[in-house]
Amino acid sequence: MLNLYLLRHSNAAENPPPGESGDAARRLTPEGIEKARHIGRAFHRLGLAFDLVLSSPAARARHTAELVAKELQTFPKVELLEDLWIDGEPKAIVDRLRRGSRPPREALLVGHEPDLSLFASVLLAGSPGLDLIFKKGGVAKLSIDSLKFGRCAALEWWLTPRHLRAIAGID
Repeated sequence: MLNLYLLRHSNAAENPPPGESGDAARRLTPEGIEKARHIGRAFHRLGLAFDLVLSSPAARARHTAELVAKELQTFPKVELLEDLWIDGEPKAIVDRLRRGSRPPREALLVGHEPDLSLFASVLLAGSPGLDLIFKKGGVAKLSIDSLKFGRCAALEWWLTPRHLRAIAGID
């Protein structure tokens, strides 16, 4: 059984910092940093622990994953996966999750919209037709008995940033 958590990166600046270019260089805003910490606290209160963490290489996704990790304290190293970047190959994500002699039981993926929604839709319905939207800092938990690229998952829960703030004891 695989518990797969799909997390959209936290709030990011509209533009990259001075001297840098490209969408991948955009950083978290102060609000985004605080939101990522709240996510980590909520995960901690939910008793979550991950044996695999995959993140888009974009600065805002990587930083979100690292801030969540800091709050959990029992977090494996964040592994960057190009296919979690915008317009990545979702089949390659499944292949990465299946790789290794010991598949993960608890995995966190940190990425972007609309790609996370499309990936979730394929795992839940077998096609990208579900109208799912991850808010910045929103997370879904999917349970999967046998991972494949196609319908294989059940939606356990879907939490917005507001839910996560309440769980973290912020509201």
